[in-house]
Parts: sequence; C-alpha cells; structure tokens
Amino acid sequence: MKPGYEQIRNDREINLLIEQGNRNLKVLGYTEHSRKHAVKVAETAGRILKELGYRRRQVEMAKIAGYMHDIGNTVNRYDHAHSSAVLAYGILKERGMKLEDILTITSAIGQHDEETGTAVDAVSAALILADKTDVRRNRVQNPVPANFDIHDRVNYAALSSNLEIDPEKKVIHMRLELDDSICSVMDYFEIFLKRMLMCRRAAEMLGCRFKLTANGSKIC
Repeated sequence: MKPGYEQIRNDREINLLIEQGNRNLKVLGYTEHSRKHAVKVAETAGRILKELGYRRRQVEMAKIAGYMHDIGNTVNRYDHAHSSAVLAYGILKERGMKLEDILTITSAIGQHDEETGTAVDAVSAALILADKTDVRRNRVQNPVPANFDIHDRVNYAALSSNLEIDPEKKVIHMRLELDDSICSVMDYFEIFLKRMLMCRRAAEMLGCRFKLTANGSKIC
C-alpha cells in the first residue's frame, strides 16, 4: 500500500486540516485535537495491532486512520467522524493508495465517534481504543481552571493513563490515575461511560477483554 504512515504524517494538507480543526475546537472550548493527539492515537492504534500479532499492513492502516481520524473538525465538530472519513477518502485516493486500503481506513474513521459508531473490524477497533483512552492533562486548552467543564476537569485530573496489551491473556487494560481533588471516578464515568462501553466492544472485536482500573480499583 502507498502512501505509508510516515508520508501521511508529513503531508502538508493533512497537517493543515488537523491544526485548523484544533484551532476551531479551541475557540469552542474543546480539548486538544492537534497533531500531538493524532500521533498519540496513530502510534497507540498501531501498537495494539502489532502486539496482538496482526499483519504489518493492518498495523499501517490503523496508524494512518489514527492520524487522520479528526481532520473533519476543520469542517465542523458536529458529525466530524463522517466528514473526516469523506475528506480522508479523497486525499488517500489522490495520493495513490489502493482502493481496498482506503475503504478500510475510511470505514474506521467513520466509526470512531461513540454517538454513531462501533468497531466493525480490527483497524476500527484499534482506532477506537487508541482514541478513547487518550486522557491527559495537557489536552486541556482552557487557560482558566474556574471555567473548566467536566471534560476539562477529567483530563486535567489525569495524572497518568496507560494502555497495556497482554496478548497471552487476551486483555487490553487501561490504567488511570486521577487526582480526586479535581475529579472523582464518578465524574469520569459521567462523561466516559459510552466511551468505555465502546472500548469493550472494540476489545471484543479483537478477541480480547477490556479492563479499566482507576486509582487502583477495578472498574470493569
């Protein structure tokens, strides 16, 4: 397949779409969706499939889908998964990628939002798990703590977040440490329950169980 992940990561048009989308979201008060998030999701999605023994081609497609999954934010936050997929289809076709690979990647991108999507194959499952587990303090773009909404509080409270893959036990385990003076585990679930259920379905698509531990306590 061509182009590869490194070419996509250094593609000027794609990077402009990501950064414009993040500028839009910053104005609207959303958490960070910049190239930093894109790289984090891409690398994590690729790692999930690689550690579970998937083929190199699937690993590469997961990384490309991870990098491009939010480019539709430059159009509008609403329905951004679908606009991201449509934009990705045109860009990848123009770059000479095989149609079969384009369809896998755009399907994964179009399925990544918890309001409308679900895992349909290994690539979409890896993208969902990578995206929904990217919880970290430096994703907060609101400079005024007094104005934090619950999404800001949850991300700002995240002291650490790690996704562990155990291919032998077939377990995908998210370990989260929260500063409970900022955000409780209940606050986390108030906004992330749908996302964690989506992660469980994605893990099942990969033949695994999804586990979540928050502040040392098993949640699911």
